[in-house]
Amino acid sequence: MPSPALAPAPTAPAADTADASPVVLRSITQRFGKHTALSDVSLALPAGRIIGLLGRNGAGKTTLLHIAAGLLPPTSGACTTLGTPSGKLDTPQLTRLGLVQQEGRYLEWMTVRQHLDFNASFYPSWDRDLEKRLLEALELDPKRKIVQLSPGDRQKVGILLGTCHRPALLLLDEPISSLDPIVRRRLLDFLLELLRDDGTTVVISSHILNDVEKIVDWVVALEAGELVENSPFDLLQESYAEWTLTSAAGALPPSFAEPFVLQQQSNGHQAVLRVRTTDTEAAARLAAAHRAELRTRPLNLDEMFPLLTDQRRRRS
Repeated sequence: MPSPALAPAPTAPAADTADASPVVLRSITQRFGKHTALSDVSLALPAGRIIGLLGRNGAGKTTLLHIAAGLLPPTSGACTTLGTPSGKLDTPQLTRLGLVQQEGRYLEWMTVRQHLDFNASFYPSWDRDLEKRLLEALELDPKRKIVQLSPGDRQKVGILLGTCHRPALLLLDEPISSLDPIVRRRLLDFLLELLRDDGTTVVISSHILNDVEKIVDWVVALEAGELVENSPFDLLQESYAEWTLTSAAGALPPSFAEPFVLQQQSNGHQAVLRVRTTDTEAAARLAAAHRAELRTRPLNLDEMFPLLTDQRRRRS
């Protein structure tokens, strides 16, 4: 009996997809002294997608975004952003790029209005109607000075500065961590609007996975500086599941050796398995082999996350 197929491991970008990608990383390594933040990462981000950039603290997410935005030269390897080496991004590319950092730097003495007007002067495509809509949706008072703003309101300023010129590529580093649930929902709706109306490629790094899951259609995951996942989200949803096997005869083994079983708990009578497989018949075969009743359910992104980031340890 053939073993169920596992989802493929991440691979380097192929030439045809790389040419169409807004961000291409080739063998990127980034070191800070003795610490390696990224290790030999090759990746071509798909265009016209909302990409969830996932990983635990220190996984390398912010470093990757900074390299893509041209803020940080890699120790080795090459990054191309919007068709240009990231270290050589200039006005034509920068006017098509938006970056929202977790802790943006602002001119503290300015009001929100002054800061928006100052920023708009650099972008011929600045959309004043969009600016007005976002000020209202994010509940941000343009008359307030930057120095008076809460962390959440400062994040809102960063969102406006990074999006009102309608970029072709939008990089978001923890943009919703300080926002309340209502404003978070409005922002996520807006990101979907950007994708629908402008075809913007959005890369969003966030730890609030229950919210991010509602909008992403691609997942990139890092663990300890290594790329461990680069897949369409719908493929992950089809591949990951929780299977509950129940045997009235109490004949279930204490552990399951199948390679698609990633986590398991078994007491002889019932086993709860978290699995990854593209074989649609695997669950039924396993249940039949052990004469057990079977119940299955898909995993949400929050439940997938530890399984995604644990792939590095399982491969080593």
